[in-house]
Amino acid sequence: MTAKISLARYHRRRDFSKTAEPEGRLEDASEEQPSYVVQIHDARSMHFDFRLEADGVLKSFAVPKGPSNDPHDKRFATPTEDHPLEYRDFEGTIPEGQYGGGTVIVWDQGTYRNATTGRDGREIPLSEALELGHASFRLDGRKLHGGYSLTRIRDAGDGGKEAWLLVKHADERASSTGTPDPRRARSVRTGRTLNQVAADARPGRGDHP
Repeated sequence: MTAKISLARYHRRRDFSKTAEPEGRLEDASEEQPSYVVQIHDARSMHFDFRLEADGVLKSFAVPKGPSNDPHDKRFATPTEDHPLEYRDFEGTIPEGQYGGGTVIVWDQGTYRNATTGRDGREIPLSEALELGHASFRLDGRKLHGGYSLTRIRDAGDGGKEAWLLVKHADERASSTGTPDPRRARSVRTGRTLNQVAADARPGRGDHP
């Protein structure tokens, strides 16, 4: 897939003369462990954005209640447009009137290992797994660790949206701590809360440390 196709929806929704979000481009696959990021986004409705690197972009899901360390928590997730890899480091305030207007912090980031396999035991690439409707992976981040799965529970149809579940595996890194209060949570990049990032924003352009 070309950069123009993969990131077209991302670019179409944003005016980069007004927002500090990275314009980005499709990047070649790295030989390093693929990355992931979880951002808290205080937009029209508060939510977490869960993003996994694959095929030179970030495959992205909006997770209203955020990822949990507790396997009993089944977190509803909605796929959103692919984001450029530079978005991993974006933290700031998207101006009012722009798509997704509101404040963003990087709540967690790290690397992951794809753990999706077929019946024959062979690994299924993450992008293909997502297309098929189920992906498993192990996170190694600052806050999240161990196995998780994304599973599609409803296809898009009749003008509706796909629905997915993000669930923690019952492994050695599982716990009952759940998800923190997003308004009290702090960025792993700068140690700031959402309110502190909003207070530090540059007029009209947000900020992107």
